[in-house]
Amino acid sequence: MTDPADVRWFADLRSEDIAEVGGKNAALGELYGALASQGVRVPNGFALTVGLYRAALTEANAWPRLAALLASIRPGDVASLASAAAEARSIVHAATGVPRVRDAVAAAYAHLEEQYGPGVAVAVRSSATAEDLPTASFAGQHESFLNVQGVDTLFEACRRCFASVFTDRAIVYRNDNGFDHLRIGLSVGVMKMVRSDRAASGVVFTLDTESGFRDVVLVTGAYGLGENVVQGRVDPDEFHVHKPSFRAGHRCVLRRALGGKQRKLIYGGDANQATVDIETPAADRDRFCIGDVDVLAIADHALRIEDHFSRRAGHPMPMDIEWAKDGVDGEIYIVQARPETVASNRRSGSFESYRLGASGTVLLAGRAVGEKIAQGAVRRVAGSADLAAFRPGEVLVAETTSPDWEPVMKQAAAIVTDRGGRTCHAAIVARELGIPAVVGAENATVLLQPGATVTVSCAEGDTGHVYAGALPFEVSTIDAASLPRPRTGIMINLGNPDLAFKTALRPNDGVGLARMEFIIAEHIGIHPMALVEPDKVTSAADRDAIARLTRGHRRPRDFFIERLSEGVGTIAAAFHPKPVIVRLSDFKTNEYAALLGGAGFEPKEENPMLGFRGAARYAHPAYAAGFALECAALRRVREDMGLVNLKIMVPFCRRVEEARRVLEALAANGLRRGENGLEVYLMCEIPNNVIQVDAFAELFDGFSIGSNDLTQLTLGVDRDSQIVAFDFDERDPGMLEMLRLAVAGAHRNGRHIGICGEAPATYPGVAAYLARLGIDSISVNADSVPRTLKAVYDAEQAQASGKPSS
Repeated sequence: MTDPADVRWFADLRSEDIAEVGGKNAALGELYGALASQGVRVPNGFALTVGLYRAALTEANAWPRLAALLASIRPGDVASLASAAAEARSIVHAATGVPRVRDAVAAAYAHLEEQYGPGVAVAVRSSATAEDLPTASFAGQHESFLNVQGVDTLFEACRRCFASVFTDRAIVYRNDNGFDHLRIGLSVGVMKMVRSDRAASGVVFTLDTESGFRDVVLVTGAYGLGENVVQGRVDPDEFHVHKPSFRAGHRCVLRRALGGKQRKLIYGGDANQATVDIETPAADRDRFCIGDVDVLAIADHALRIEDHFSRRAGHPMPMDIEWAKDGVDGEIYIVQARPETVASNRRSGSFESYRLGASGTVLLAGRAVGEKIAQGAVRRVAGSADLAAFRPGEVLVAETTSPDWEPVMKQAAAIVTDRGGRTCHAAIVARELGIPAVVGAENATVLLQPGATVTVSCAEGDTGHVYAGALPFEVSTIDAASLPRPRTGIMINLGNPDLAFKTALRPNDGVGLARMEFIIAEHIGIHPMALVEPDKVTSAADRDAIARLTRGHRRPRDFFIERLSEGVGTIAAAFHPKPVIVRLSDFKTNEYAALLGGAGFEPKEENPMLGFRGAARYAHPAYAAGFALECAALRRVREDMGLVNLKIMVPFCRRVEEARRVLEALAANGLRRGENGLEVYLMCEIPNNVIQVDAFAELFDGFSIGSNDLTQLTLGVDRDSQIVAFDFDERDPGMLEMLRLAVAGAHRNGRHIGICGEAPATYPGVAAYLARLGIDSISVNADSVPRTLKAVYDAEQAQASGKPSS
């Protein structure tokens, strides 16, 4: 005879029932009962209660035997753990094989058959009383069984699920987290299967799991039943949705990444093989497992679930949710929800500072990029052919670097180059990636021996050093709340969308420079004109590569618009609602030619730095159609994604008439200055921009000083020439006067003016000088924020007190 307390249906459960049915089942009951009216679908099911589990073990006199077994396990002894755990599972399995348990299972399953049909397939999952808590998830510690059909098979699956409370891994987990083995109660949840074996399934988090950034929903998915995604056996597709924009009515996927989806778990062919894991066909791997409509539906469910549990908890409650799409009815179902316990518990509002702990032998020195310290084995790279041998964590040593090396540069512990200044490719990429680099270190490729361990330090000021061996160093954490906040806005330079969420957590007033060309080179890799006029691409290899990259898009140009808008949009979303100033593409002709299909569209120039770049391209017949793609992407960010905090900046604009042509081209492509609050800035980086600041101010909403090019053109120094690099110095009196004139001119016309070059980050004295001038904002790389905040704050305080500042 069954006891009514032995089984509880989802409809009758709430979060308060954890002691009776465990965390997982209590959460499912909460979803089933409280959120169904909001369109959140949860398959029906029931829970075998903790009371039934405890009663069965008490009736079998199992507790003393279990206590003795668990006490016999010797710490660190894998053999004793395995033996005791196996015997403990055997005790529980025998104790739950009694008529009371069987009758409870049979009666509840019969009721489920009445709703869904005879032999309905169900999932059987454990639900412990200490499971799915905000502080401990117990994820994956116990057993689950899928596609269970028939009462006999279900009864055996429930017994095995009860017994899994004593898996080896669960015992170790409880020991590590201080839980009493015998006080943990186990409930078993039985839920109608969703036919995701015919569609897709996955996990959705209501934050970004890498950074802990709270303003996005992360949806992951793959084909088939969800265990492959949950257990990490496949590389899933990933999608991000921006919460504030979504809530404001903008239904748009922020960004997406195609995963490998190597295998998929489907129903087996007979009772002896409930599921089988098969290879995913190549055609399916090459496309996303779900479309945007499903992604947005999943995000909607996730936000409703997060909102509900946050209200219940009285504080924000990021969630970890499992979803499944039914291949029969096409609907999205939620099959599990629990508090996220990793990223949400990380300390926020802090970042790191580095300091060497000992002196050592200096092998060479150069210009420091960033402020970090790293160690690794030397790997010389002479050209692209050497990249295949590169291993993560090595120190990349080269004469100079190239844009097509960036995938490998991401894996480097540090970068050291023979040539280059603070604005060379290696320096720019290193800053973006947050890794130390020493550039312009003559003879690095000769003096640094392959395989030798070195320490690369950029934590000692302007000069970076490469030391022999692995020197000790300290990393201290800086609390953002302890940093001074000056009146002057301190913004961030950023080009890599992959770093946006993490970087946005640092103190900042927005993004003063979002580099579009980084996104084009890294996330697109194709010349825009090669997508507009593919028939003009002469290289067969390039045509094949472009076809592979753009597969799945209706038109090749759609690939460019989607990728660029997602890259720029990710940065705008990360810093929303703070301003994000995106610079229109500013490749030189030789850099454009290096993109796939680019060689046939670019002229060969003796001095690309002063040639067909920046504003000169946008309305020119040779590139106007490519510029239209850039505009379409930016329009999608502002209109479809709703990220109107995005501002546009025009680079390298030589003359006022040229500025008018660019603004006309922007307007013709749907980006008219002033419409929908659109602001257009000018990058003030040519002396003529300073000389004619009043005329330019009539056309633009603000200025951002590009100190790299402005210094180069004011002093007549090629910033990439190692032999005259010593003359490239933003602290030159002539340059300081240029900065003064630019700030004064902008303010005379009531225009915002900031700076986004490297000078304030490299020389705190320049930052202080600009603060005294009253510049509106200073934009630096993320690693330079702490010292820039301090330099600017000290200058402001000194100015207020009438004291001179350094």
